[in-house]
Amino acid sequence: MRLGTFNVMHGRSPRDGDVDLARFRAAVASLDCDVLALQEVDAGQPRSGGADLCAVAADALGVAEEDRRFEATVYGTPGLAWRPADGCRSPGEPAYGIALVSRFPVRGWRVVTLGRAPVRSPIAVPGPDGRPRLILLADEPRVAIIARLATPVAPLTVVSTHLSFVPGWNAAQLRRLTRALRHDGAPGEAGSPPLRGTAGAADAGAGNAHNVYNAGAVGAGGAQGIDEATVILGDLNLPGPLPRVLTGWRRLAAAPTYPAHAPRVQFDHVLARGTVPPVAAVRAEWTAVSDHRALIVDLAGGR
Repeated sequence: MRLGTFNVMHGRSPRDGDVDLARFRAAVASLDCDVLALQEVDAGQPRSGGADLCAVAADALGVAEEDRRFEATVYGTPGLAWRPADGCRSPGEPAYGIALVSRFPVRGWRVVTLGRAPVRSPIAVPGPDGRPRLILLADEPRVAIIARLATPVAPLTVVSTHLSFVPGWNAAQLRRLTRALRHDGAPGEAGSPPLRGTAGAADAGAGNAHNVYNAGAVGAGGAQGIDEATVILGDLNLPGPLPRVLTGWRRLAAAPTYPAHAPRVQFDHVLARGTVPPVAAVRAEWTAVSDHRALIVDLAGGR
């Protein structure tokens, strides 16, 4: 069973600064993941040809429409003009956010809102020449997509997220997410972050929320137990072992992922709790797109 997380930088290549959909599709296909979490995903953005990058990635991996989900965090274009994606998306309005695609059937979806930092912070972004440059950015809203999968081995809960680049806020968001996962299946419980309604794959992020997450899909007993197999996949914007220290979850992969051409730090992580199959292999894959490497974890069995 191959799990992966990939901050795709809206499909852009640092080598030429362009978004080429064929190149993006080939990069995702080369990972051959059974479950792939994606960050910095465009939908309807002019800069990426108006494409739905979640749909392109799903097609590259042979994922059915009902087993993929895009969740917008902003409407508009980051770095230009945008607004939080907390209302209806206007027809033709660009969106940007995170995604999760799975070759295994998805039995239930849930989205948890994680808030946003109220301060602007310096962040390194690729410049026109490919070299990083510091700019002052306002933080975007952050969310997590939670999917309940039916795998050949056993039920598995997987999470895709992209946390704040503002120090301290990312740590608080990770703790908030793990609290929500402890209460998964009991959305009314005090202290659990707010839920969003779920949307079908075709209109996820379009503001047409429907079919609120079915807690009964989690398991016969309602709320899932704290020992149930759960994996967090994402760009946590936290270095090295810090996510493990903050959460107590197991770190399934230790490999630098950023910057892609000469990685020195690990911002992208795969964390686990419960009975997850043993790790068979780990690699940080350099592709033709993004300033991050994709982080890939092979688990024994399940394919």
